[in-house]
Amino acid sequence: MSGSQFPLEIDIAGVSKLLAHGEDFLFLDCREQSEYETARIDGTTLLPMSEIQERVDELHPAKDQRVVIHCHHGGRSLRVARWLRGQGFEKAQSMAGGIDAWSEQVDPSVPRY
Repeated sequence: MSGSQFPLEIDIAGVSKLLAHGEDFLFLDCREQSEYETARIDGTTLLPMSEIQERVDELHPAKDQRVVIHCHHGGRSLRVARWLRGQGFEKAQSMAGGIDAWSEQVDPSVPRY
């Protein structure tokens, strides 16, 4: 399987490196709108887990590229990554630790909640 070099989870440092190197990937935020308004990572696209089944067609242009999903702590994004892989997105990955760990390790300007 071509997605096998992409583990289901990617750590914060790995995502930070992808961004720093200008890698082409879709960075999805699967939290709800109110959470996104509280704290967000620049460059992410909001697609709440509660809407992903109805809106998955919006992601089809990115089907063959890496898709990194994040949430608050990593639970929802792991579920979304698994679901997307089941829909053929072989390079879907969950950002372990979520935006909370991002705020601690990468960008303290991102509010914690």
